[in-house]
Amino acid sequence: MGAKKVILDCDPGIDDAFAIMLAVRHLDVLGITTIGGNSPLENVTRNALKVLEVCGRANEIGVYPGHSCPMVTPLVTAPAVHGADGLGGACVPAPTHVAQDRHGVDFIVDTVMAIDDVTLIATGPLTNIAAAINRDPRIVERVREVCIMGGSATLGNWTPVAEFNIYVDPEAAQRVFQSGMHVKMCGLNLTRQCGFVPETVERFRAIGTQAADFAARITDFSIKAGVARNQPARAYMHDACAVAWEIDPTLIAAAPMRVDVELAGTYTRGMTVCDYRHLCGARPVVDIERTGQMEPQGAEPNAEVALDLDYDRFLDLVCATLADCR
Repeated sequence: MGAKKVILDCDPGIDDAFAIMLAVRHLDVLGITTIGGNSPLENVTRNALKVLEVCGRANEIGVYPGHSCPMVTPLVTAPAVHGADGLGGACVPAPTHVAQDRHGVDFIVDTVMAIDDVTLIATGPLTNIAAAINRDPRIVERVREVCIMGGSATLGNWTPVAEFNIYVDPEAAQRVFQSGMHVKMCGLNLTRQCGFVPETVERFRAIGTQAADFAARITDFSIKAGVARNQPARAYMHDACAVAWEIDPTLIAAAPMRVDVELAGTYTRGMTVCDYRHLCGARPVVDIERTGQMEPQGAEPNAEVALDLDYDRFLDLVCATLADCR
């Protein structure tokens, strides 16, 4: 069997850069679509081209700019996390390649309708994916699955309960979760198990490739940016986890849940409301177990929610990828 056919919808973004490097090495990336999120659309599109050039794949994989802002609200970005340029000022040369003229949503719809078993991997706000569903609802039955980095079964990072990608465009996220697609949610409760530390930076530097040096620089920036915000000396590569899940499903253990997105709450807008009552642990100190104690309550599950990451194997996958990107 050939590599899994995917479209990567992203907003690079430091962790998106790792997602791109993993995807182009291990999956059949039909194209990359970009969405305003971590940084404005112009920045994230340029960054996607930069990462493809670092990997030597810019001649083979097109980048298609999508929407610049959410469906109903102004764009929120995260320069304190990703730097003003979205890549931590990593001093990567300006790309020599240019983005495609075709809109990202058109590319998603046309590709899914023309090619069987396409998987969508979305590591930014879900505006493009929701717009594609609205443009042609037939893609719901055509897409193999959509694997998102977004949301959380527990706490948030942008607000106490909302993760950034979902917070930026909760209306789009709710459209995707309610679409009928097979949704895999790689949320903060999982990705916080993926923290790169200063020793990881040194491991990357020792690999010696251009991609590994790039990875070391953006990881180092992310660690230092977190420390400046009084956070632990860790760089959480959230988006890379969603791609890794598609590369090797055994890296992540998940459980079925009903997931809805809060759209109106004064304090909870953007929260992914995960019904895991059936997974409540037998001991009061255990909130979520992978094997349930009861039958699911409420509405039927509409998503697989990631719970546990095999971190050591994940890091080995990243390092092997960086060694192969020459």
